[in-house]
Amino acid sequence: MSDMNTKDFVIGTLIGGIVGACSALLLAPKSGKELRDDITENAHSAKEKTNEFTSNAYDKGNEWATYAKDKSSTIAKNVSEQSNQLYDRVKEAAGNIKQDASDSEKSADQLAEELSDDLDQTEDEMSESVKEDVRALHSSVEEEANRQS
Repeated sequence: MSDMNTKDFVIGTLIGGIVGACSALLLAPKSGKELRDDITENAHSAKEKTNEFTSNAYDKGNEWATYAKDKSSTIAKNVSEQSNQLYDRVKEAAGNIKQDASDSEKSADQLAEELSDDLDQTEDEMSESVKEDVRALHSSVEEEANRQS
């Protein structure tokens, strides 16, 4: 919310400055030629500042886009790795079920419950890891935004 207030204040200040400058130019006791020259000079100055502002905004937008792309790739990679780990655990559990079934030591219900517990634990671990990655991304974006302001 404070970012919005700062943004509104800056925009209001710029608009107020422009209106004030125009009023001063139009009400100043100058000849027509001097007034036109001043208006032209200030128009060129405003155009240059606008171009500079636009260029800076474009550059910052590209930086943020690159940063977000890198972070999302990192998160996707972590999720993929954890999915592979989950797959390997399920595969291992399935192998254990086959081995245990052949050994007839455990019932099918017990094996299913163990597999379900393993899957729940792995799912919780993956969920926490993804949450941590998202939190880290969010905090780094906030830090970068605070440095930019």
